[in-house]
Amino acid sequence: MAVNATMHVARPGRRDACLDWLQMLSGASLVLFMWCHMILVSSVIISPKVMDAIAWFFEATYMAQLGGPVIGIVFLFHFILAARKIPFTSYEQKTIWEHAKMMMHRDTWLWVVQAVTAMIVLIMGGIHMWVVLNDLPITAMKSAARMQQTGWTIFYLILLPMVELHVSIGFYRILVKWGVISNKTRPLAKRGEYLLLATFLFIGFLTIIRFLTLAIH
Repeated sequence: MAVNATMHVARPGRRDACLDWLQMLSGASLVLFMWCHMILVSSVIISPKVMDAIAWFFEATYMAQLGGPVIGIVFLFHFILAARKIPFTSYEQKTIWEHAKMMMHRDTWLWVVQAVTAMIVLIMGGIHMWVVLNDLPITAMKSAARMQQTGWTIFYLILLPMVELHVSIGFYRILVKWGVISNKTRPLAKRGEYLLLATFLFIGFLTIIRFLTLAIH
């Protein structure tokens, strides 16, 4: 006598929907923060004095002292929410990898890249925030002195593309998931994603070069 085995998969409920909304909102907040952070740091390209003036404003208004820890909490909160869908076990990772290869679907591969970069950004981003917040106020000379150490140079050359990949893919997937990007507009959105990634990578690497060539005094 044959036995039919069936697997009962729990359907997403209201709780899952709420958690997805919180994940989306926290992710969108972090994307906005990263763009603002890029404006602050890349201002050193114009002049170290410009960067120092912007940093001074954040210090004077206590946005750095209060905002830094808040961003850290949102950062951790977002990871906890996203971790619900990240494969941590070797079996889950193998399954995801095999499915991605089988499907050959670009957005599936984007999710894989986002999951991998999430783990890297969690560790390296946490280190970056800890070091910066424990060495306030932020100045161009402090940043340059740190950046010009070989270990930190390598650190930021790895962190920058990981962050920008995660942010650009995350922004794209938020718009897809919540219906802003449709199947008809997806090709245009993909080009926009590539342009956004290339732009921020260019600005980021230019900023690193500026710090590396800045005379410390």
